[in-house]
Amino acid sequence: MKSSLDGKVALVAGATRGAGRAMAVALGAAGAVVYATGRTTRERRSEVGRPETIEETAELVTAAGGTGIAVPTDHLEPEQVRSLVERIDREHGRLDVLVNDVWGGERLIEFSRRVWELDLDKGLRMLRLSLDTHAITSHFALPLLVRRPGGLVVEVTDGTAEFNTAHYRENLLYDLAKYGPIRMAWALAEELREYGGTAVALSPGFLRSEEMLDHFGVTEANWRDAVEKEPSFAIAESPAFVGRAVVALAADPGRARWSGQSLSSGQLAAHYGFTDVDGSRPDAFRYIEEVRYGGKEAAAEDYR
Repeated sequence: MKSSLDGKVALVAGATRGAGRAMAVALGAAGAVVYATGRTTRERRSEVGRPETIEETAELVTAAGGTGIAVPTDHLEPEQVRSLVERIDREHGRLDVLVNDVWGGERLIEFSRRVWELDLDKGLRMLRLSLDTHAITSHFALPLLVRRPGGLVVEVTDGTAEFNTAHYRENLLYDLAKYGPIRMAWALAEELREYGGTAVALSPGFLRSEEMLDHFGVTEANWRDAVEKEPSFAIAESPAFVGRAVVALAADPGRARWSGQSLSSGQLAAHYGFTDVDGSRPDAFRYIEEVRYGGKEAAAEDYR
């Protein structure tokens, strides 16, 4: 996919770490100019409190072969997002790919509590981070994206429509937060159709993000050591996997056939033929459905 996106301009909103960082780097490796936004910089950390910064992400994009541009942005602040898009317009006059990946709500999740038992402030903050940020960003960025036909919008979430419909996510507000981007992608597909644009929802599987690796006390080098503690981690995928999924979509001239759909990294890997960094193609949602929930006797390796 090297140089398949030469001349293209992408905005990855929420590119500080995890899937967002990986998608930004993959787009850069394919030749794109990538604006990487987030709230954590070398001068200031966001409420998430982690050390990864958008400057690091931009440097990784450039090192991969693209052009990385870090722009500190709080996507809950409309004027900051307006300024960001005006800068992209001023500097490049186009936007070809918008990745709405803003989240940062992990610390707010209270699993296995009923709605009346939740900390309401945390729950509402979670909704704002997942839904308001995406809506605000689309409001300002899409007029630039639709100037040229063929634009791509990727709404990143946790879980596919099929999975999230079939399974309660153990917290009413989290459930809403993660289904909302799926509906957004469907609605944006309707709005972009007359402009030749495509919108999809995309979910990684069991993501080996920096935060998840820290949670299990492992690194990318020895991540399999965590499987003893959490057997489902055997199906885990690196962030690079969903990054490659975004590039496959962005580089596909026939991507409009996916518009409005909810997709997973494993599903797109099977279609486009890309692999994770270890050469495998983990299909996390099929594994979770059939083995974890379905009781099938099978090893994670059978789903890689």
